[in-house]
Amino acid sequence: MSANALVVGASAGFNGGDILFQLVMFIILLALLKKFAWGPLMGIMQQREDHIASEIDAAEKSRAEANKLLEETRAELNAARQEAQGIIDNAKKIGASQKEEIIAAARAESERMKESAKMEIEQQTEQAMSSLREQVASLSVLIASKVIEKDLSEADQQKLIDEYIKEAGEKR
Repeated sequence: MSANALVVGASAGFNGGDILFQLVMFIILLALLKKFAWGPLMGIMQQREDHIASEIDAAEKSRAEANKLLEETRAELNAARQEAQGIIDNAKKIGASQKEEIIAAARAESERMKESAKMEIEQQTEQAMSSLREQVASLSVLIASKVIEKDLSEADQQKLIDEYIKEAGEKR
């Protein structure tokens, strides 16, 4: 037998002790890994999972609260818009009624001023007519007194009338 045959013969046999030893060592290694590595690692992983779950819950609550606040803000904004529109409408109504009142007052004042002007014109016309009547009466009396004093011809009378009319016009 050669050296090659010995190596082949040694590897061809079944060595149960080595397998059993390796199996026991593997189980011990698994037990040690479970106790010192796997347990703490699983605890850290569980903590991390719990932390992530609580962060997700907090984010969901924040999102729900933000949506609620958004809806409340929208509702308040709509209410403010409606209130502003109501104020604008009310101001328009008040403005329109004030406009009508101002127009009515202006028309009434215009009518009053027209009536006052008419009355003043009538009074001044009456005064002018009265003054004219007085002047005509005094001229008539004056002419009559001059006519009575003189015995005048028709040409002299016309000349006298024209003079007095001219005098009356100058006095005015």
